Amino acid sequence: MAGVVLEGVTKEYPNGFQAVKDLNLDIADGEFLVMVGPSGSGKSTVLRMIAGLEEISAGKISIGDRVVNDVHPKDRDIAMVFQNYALYPHMTVADNIGFALKLAKRPKDEIRRRVLEAAKLLDLTEQVDKKPAQLSGGQRQRVAMGRAIVRTPQVFLLDEPLSNLDAKLRVQMRSEITHLQRKVGVTTFYVTHDQIEAMTMADRVAVINFGALQQVAPPQELFDHPDNVFVAAFIGSPSMNLLEGTLVDEAGAISVRLSATVSMEASEGMFDGRQSLKRFIGKEVVVGLRPKDLKDAALTTQFPASQRFRGEIFNVEALGYERMVYVALDATRVVPDEVLVADGDVLVSDVGTIVTARFDSKSSVKIGDTVEVAVDMDHAHFFDPATGLAIRD
Repeated sequence: MAGVVLEGVTKEYPNGFQAVKDLNLDIADGEFLVMVGPSGSGKSTVLRMIAGLEEISAGKISIGDRVVNDVHPKDRDIAMVFQNYALYPHMTVADNIGFALKLAKRPKDEIRRRVLEAAKLLDLTEQVDKKPAQLSGGQRQRVAMGRAIVRTPQVFLLDEPLSNLDAKLRVQMRSEITHLQRKVGVTTFYVTHDQIEAMTMADRVAVINFGALQQVAPPQELFDHPDNVFVAAFIGSPSMNLLEGTLVDEAGAISVRLSATVSMEASEGMFDGRQSLKRFIGKEVVVGLRPKDLKDAALTTQFPASQRFRGEIFNVEALGYERMVYVALDATRVVPDEVLVADGDVLVSDVGTIVTARFDSKSSVKIGDTVEVAVDMDHAHFFDPATGLAIRD
């Protein structure tokens, strides 16, 4: 096994377009690192440069102690798993898994032994004599994984490997791939546009946008402490509510004003770990509120009246274990220029900006009701509107 290090890696095409910009990334030996970003953000280009399928324009890529900039893909000791599986339809499962070993002219008994070991690891023992057409989507994906495992490479590279599976199977395969990687222990670089995959599978997550690395951190740290508005908006499902606001000091009481009619008193914990926020008193800020921190005030006494707002319910989604509630609020949403917003990502209404809240399943609110929403200001996020960077010490 070996780690992977990218130093100042850039990919620029002849027309001047930079797909990847001065990327510095260190993937530790045995680590499962997931790179996530919107379509067109450069993540697959990064993977292809590590694999040697794409030339780099500047910088250095190392696998273990060896710089591989000029090393042919087949000599980099990596194994790739593609989103379309790339299986040979005329070959059996065993032949597909062992194909690379056959090309390497390994002895037949060794090939058979290693193929059966991989098949057992992947619960494919009963399928080794079948053709890909006789397998389910999940089994085909396992065969593709088996073909990578049997080579015992230094690094696994996985490019959107679950995108062709249905939703239920994706959940199952997320768990299987994570378990398999822990068991095999091979350094793994996994690319996806699905931030749920990233958050549930990775040791660390690297967020990329427009070719620039935004933040690298363990999943929970990424969720709790986003470095900028892009990471805040992209990580989390549903996404963070980002709103224009002003910190005001009214006779010694500091509050967060979202509009002329909506203002919430600052909590004591709001400044914990970010004393620099006090420098923004009297100034505009971007206020970030996670849906989990907006609660049905009728079901809690935890938050004072000064940390609540009222709004009309635009929609309710009852999910059994919770209710996703969309509330019209007198406030202005922030959609940063660099955030790629897909159709349907932002709800609009003639009664105000729609914010998303996660209510307990016991909540009885209905569409059209006016609801009081309690806000956990201890967990509010704040960003500098000029730079987009998080405000913290």
